[in-house]
This record gives sequence, C-alpha cells and structure tokens, in this order.
Amino acid sequence: MTDWRDDPIVVEKPGLLGWALVALRGLTLGAVTYGGLLLLLLLRLIERPLFGQQRPITPFITQFVCRAAFVILRMPIIVRGQPMRQKGAVVANHASWLDIFALNAAQRIYFVSKSEVASWPAIGWLARATGTVFINRKGTEAKAQQEVFEARLRAGHRLCFFPEGTSTDAIRVLPFKSSLFQAFYTHGLDRVLFIQPVTVVYHAPPEKDPRFYGWWGNMEFGPHLLLTLAARRQGRVEVIFHPEVPVDAFPSRKELAAHCERVIRTSHPLAEG
Repeated sequence: MTDWRDDPIVVEKPGLLGWALVALRGLTLGAVTYGGLLLLLLLRLIERPLFGQQRPITPFITQFVCRAAFVILRMPIIVRGQPMRQKGAVVANHASWLDIFALNAAQRIYFVSKSEVASWPAIGWLARATGTVFINRKGTEAKAQQEVFEARLRAGHRLCFFPEGTSTDAIRVLPFKSSLFQAFYTHGLDRVLFIQPVTVVYHAPPEKDPRFYGWWGNMEFGPHLLLTLAARRQGRVEVIFHPEVPVDAFPSRKELAAHCERVIRTSHPLAEG
C-alpha cells in the first residue's frame, strides 16, 4: 500500500494563459508582499524603541497583505466563528504554505515555526520580520524555548502553532503532538490562558485533485507556488474558529492536545485521519 506522503500531485505545465496568470498574479503578489515588508520594517524602527515586544501597529500591515493575497489569487476566504479576545494561543491543522496567509488574514497572530524556516530564502525574511517564534527540536534547548514562549505569551502575543508537526495533503488531520502544549502549564500560565482550536479547510478548484492546495512530503515550494498562481479557476479556503477553552480545564498537556485534535478533526469535512 502506497504511503500518502509518497503519492504526489501530478503538476501540469501551465499553458499560455497559465503563464500569463503566473506573471500577473506573481508580480502583483510579490509587489504587495515585499512592499508591505518594507513598510513594516520602517515602522518597526519607530515601534520597537517605543513599545518593545509590543507591536500595536505592524500586525495590521501583515493582515492587510495576507487578505490582499487572496484577492490577487481570486481565491475566496470564508471565516466562520470569531477569534477569541482572551490571552492565549491558537492551534490549527497544517496543510499548506497558504495556511500562513489564511490564518493571518483572519486575525492578527504570531506563528511558531521550526528553526529551519528562518534560513529559507524569501520566506525566512518574512517570517522573522512578522515576529515568528522559531523553535529547535533539540531537547537541550527546551528550557530556553520555554522562556521565549512565556515571554511572548505574557506580552500578550497570540501565538499560533501546528501540533501535527508537519503539513499534509489537505484531506487529512494527523495526530497532534502534545509537547508544545507544555508551555501553557508553567508558572501559573494555565490559570490565565485560553486555547482556541482553528480548522483550515481547502476546497480544490473544480475538477481538480482534492489535494490541490496541499503541500507535503518532498514537494518543493516553487513548483507548488506556480501551480497555485496558474490556476484558471481557484477553489476556496475556510477558516473555522471554534470556542476557546481555558487551559486549566484540562489536567495535562495531553488532554488539552487531544481535545484540540478532536475538535479540529471532527469539523474538517475532508479529513481522512
């Protein structure tokens, strides 16, 4: 039986219209994204000395750019439910690089990402500038990472992470790893923080593979970006906010992770498990 990770999407070469869409959408998306990045960096020169870790202005630029991305792609984004107002974190399933745009478009958050992303061309620059928290999976750095988490949470930053630990083919939800949830059970944070599960659902363009927007395994970013830009008709993405829960309602990180996984899995109409 073939493992789903080894079953890639067949990428068709764009025709003349496809390449025209790649050029038009790609140039526009690049101009908006890196124009927004430049403005963000300039404002950080003022924002950082005045507010330190607080970012009262620049997250609005990130949200504007991410919303604009879906307009440029002509890909509708549908938001259901409401982002929580309490202090805490967001956990979501992970299907694609598009998740970053979708979740940022729906609310102002800061992502938690593996440390390798910081060195990726183009994407790494954006991630660092927008306040992403980078983590190293080495056990020797667990304490330092815990301190970073706590500082950001106490500063009121709403962190977002993907407990699956990797992206998928957009039609399944993998088992949640509970390790990152431990950050919410230290130094009394469990008594003041909330966790909000969020489901991200991609609906493929008509007559396309249901996994069209999924980005997984050994798939490279460039070809998948071209595939998305070249689509004559786009699908849509749904971002579903579920009721937030207080951390101290669960005795341990494992129970909290299991709750979030169950809520996200059962609300995902395409999830295969």
